[in-house]
Amino acid sequence: MTTFTPLASAVGGALIGLSASILLVGSGKIAGISGIFGGTLVPKTGDTAWRVSFLAGFLLAGLAVSRALPQSFGAPVTRSLGVAVLAGALVGAGTQMGNGCTSGHGVCGLSRFSMRSLAATLVFLGAGMITVLAWRRLGGAP
Repeated sequence: MTTFTPLASAVGGALIGLSASILLVGSGKIAGISGIFGGTLVPKTGDTAWRVSFLAGFLLAGLAVSRALPQSFGAPVTRSLGVAVLAGALVGAGTQMGNGCTSGHGVCGLSRFSMRSLAATLVFLGAGMITVLAWRRLGGAP
C-alpha cells in the first residue's frame, strides 16, 4: 500500500464505530467478530439468527464492494488453501486465548474504556509488529 487515504479511512472508521454502537445500543451485543462467529459454532437457543445475519452481511458487503470497486482490494493471495486454513485456525485459537479479537477489544472494548481490552489490543499490535519484524529479518516477503 502506497496511497495515503485519510478521508476514506476516517469515513470507514466512523462507519465501523457507528455499526458497533448500533449493535450495542440496539441489542446489547458486542461486535466482536470472533465471538459472533464462535457463537455460530456452539449455538445457544435463540441466539443464532442475529449472528448468522451479521456474518452474512459481512460476506455480502465484501462481495458487493469487490464487484463495484475491485481496485479497492489488494493483490490476490498467493498462498495455498492449506496455509490459509492453518492461519485461520491459529487466529481462532489466539482469539480464544485472548477472549476476543481486535474488533471486540480494539473497537468495542476501548470505546468502553476497558483496561482488559487495552491490554489485549496492545498485545495484539505488539505481537503483530514483532511477527512482521521477525518475518522480514528471516527473509520472508515484504
